Amino acid sequence: MRVITDVDRCVGAGQCVLTEPSVFDQREEDGTVLLLTDEVRGETAERVREATHLCPAQALSTSD
Repeated sequence: MRVITDVDRCVGAGQCVLTEPSVFDQREEDGTVLLLTDEVRGETAERVREATHLCPAQALSTSD
């Protein structure tokens, strides 16, 4: 599964980092999402789907 982020929509809430820190981090400058990897599988993919649903700005999406 591919992970897609929209930095312009990100509000820096950090829910993605709390949900899956191996995939998401936050930029030190402004707290917006920093994608560490854009391909995930298995349990990591499930946590990324959860992070996508938790994102208050809807800045995350996935593609199979």
